Amino acid sequence: MGVYIIGTCDTKYKELLFVKEILEKSDIDVKLIDVSTKSHQNKADISNGKIETYSPQKEKIIDITDRGKAIALMSDALENFIIKQQDLSGVIGLGGSGGTSLVSKGMRALPIGIPKILVSTVASGNISHYIGASDIFMLYSVTDIAGINRISSVVLSNAAKAMVGMVEKKYEVKAENQKIAIGLTMFGVTTPCVDTVRKRLENNYDCLVFHATGSGGQSMEKLVESGMFGGIIDITTTEICDLFMGGVMSATEDRLGAVIRTKIPYVGSVGAMDMVNFGPINTVPEKYKDRNLYIHNPQVTLMRTTVSENAEMGKWIANKLNQCEGYVRFLLPLKGVSMLDNKDYPFYDPEADKALFESIEKTLIQTDKRKLIKLDLHINDVEFANALVEHFLEIMKYGGL
Repeated sequence: MGVYIIGTCDTKYKELLFVKEILEKSDIDVKLIDVSTKSHQNKADISNGKIETYSPQKEKIIDITDRGKAIALMSDALENFIIKQQDLSGVIGLGGSGGTSLVSKGMRALPIGIPKILVSTVASGNISHYIGASDIFMLYSVTDIAGINRISSVVLSNAAKAMVGMVEKKYEVKAENQKIAIGLTMFGVTTPCVDTVRKRLENNYDCLVFHATGSGGQSMEKLVESGMFGGIIDITTTEICDLFMGGVMSATEDRLGAVIRTKIPYVGSVGAMDMVNFGPINTVPEKYKDRNLYIHNPQVTLMRTTVSENAEMGKWIANKLNQCEGYVRFLLPLKGVSMLDNKDYPFYDPEADKALFESIEKTLIQTDKRKLIKLDLHINDVEFANALVEHFLEIMKYGGL
């Protein structure tokens, strides 16, 4: 097992060798991986020509004139290469904007838990699109990665030593203390429900709660894909609202995709599907200015979903669930889906909720494995949380298949 150092050896060779030397002094096996898109004479353990052969498109990458296309192709090749490696204990990458984009794609393809450090010139800005749903540790380079100087030497040394610590002191859960891990989704407005579910299950299950902020749902599904979870209680599917209406906490079109592919036992609901998330009030798109808006805090503005929007989203959810071949229980809280749509609260709109429920019920194809449960309860009622738990325990008995 060893650490891979990844970067463009045509432009970052001295800096890559600096990091490699520090790791080698700690008796760590190291391989330098070159992802340059130009020809050069600098030597790496794995050349850019070798990485090029992993291109899914089977296109020539090195020395093509379109730099953007070259970076995109090399990114795909690196991703294809890195997921096939069996001797990988950690990855450290260096890059400017192009290199960061290139290297981060390969890092995102690796399982959660493999140490990933990316020293980048863009790490002080919005880095969500580089990290995605992964556990990449990004370190701002402060100066450009262009030579070894009094700043870069400290930053790169810290990154290398951090990787040494991660690899040598990797945390291992003792087998006798392991419980089956399950994923739960939560928003502030569904917290009472999720807390009740978690407290009922945590003695027997390792409950990992994900904040439904877009990246939260993606992180949960990445762990589903990696085989870490034994089941899912997806109470808060609000990210789908942002996907449809362009909110800032959006799921991707692949929301529920990991559940479909893995056939994992799945209990779901419609938590917080009464709202779309935007930033400060002045950032709400002009087309929504006359909608029912609620200032949750100075940085977050919520928009109530409508009858037509809920009908559309309900159909989308049900069509996703129809593709699930594992055990599915989907519970509808007929008296409301969040704290804000209780009677006398800002998002109280029974007709909008009804449109969501009826669309799901009309579209969902129920089978012995896939069932819809309607309860005359609010999502934050203790009885609703208890029902989620009971249905989850029921399908877990079957092992998901």
